[in-house]
Amino acid sequence: MSRLNAHIVAALLAVSILSALSAAPARAASPETLVEEQAREAWGAELPEGASIRVSVQDPKPVDALIISAYWMDRDSGRFLANAVMENGQEKRIQGLALATMTLPVPNRRVMPGEILTEADLTELELPLRRVSAFAVLGRDDLLGKQVRRMLTRGRPVMSRSVTEPLVIDRGDRVSIVFDDGKLRVTAPGRALDDAQRGQELRIVNLVSSRTLRGIAREDGLVEVLR
Repeated sequence: MSRLNAHIVAALLAVSILSALSAAPARAASPETLVEEQAREAWGAELPEGASIRVSVQDPKPVDALIISAYWMDRDSGRFLANAVMENGQEKRIQGLALATMTLPVPNRRVMPGEILTEADLTELELPLRRVSAFAVLGRDDLLGKQVRRMLTRGRPVMSRSVTEPLVIDRGDRVSIVFDDGKLRVTAPGRALDDAQRGQELRIVNLVSSRTLRGIAREDGLVEVLR
């Protein structure tokens, strides 16, 4: 009975391959191209936007093939096994790596807290997807102009919590307090009790009246008092 089942499975597999061959375009493609297609299909929606699939097939390998069948892949290591089906219908067992990678910006030097990131501070590095944290900053534009909160190490991905919008006011800074309702504009000297980014609310103390107020940081050293 088991021998009969084996014959049935083999026949079904042959029919499947022949059907695929008849439906496939006549033009063959490299094993690397076909394996990349299979790997992307295996990842599906879980493959992040912008990710690449780097494929290497161990020798000996066919020059071209029509389709890939019996594809298996381990996502973590990228190792795959598959059958490459030739134009004459013959199959060749192939194996290699189909590694999902992501290219992301990383510091090209050690960057200390308080520094503002510029183009000169960044380079690009391609890493296996398994080494890219869910909290890593993926876009160069998401780092440029940001202020560093925690020391950044050369060649390592930047975590989103390690950078922030630049502070325009530091706690303890001497500031100019402004109240402007369109009819009356009043200014007074003050001191910041909090750090603040542009547009962020903070506490300040009026150095004339010694009152604690709340305001919005508008630019370096300037706080607009809330009504």
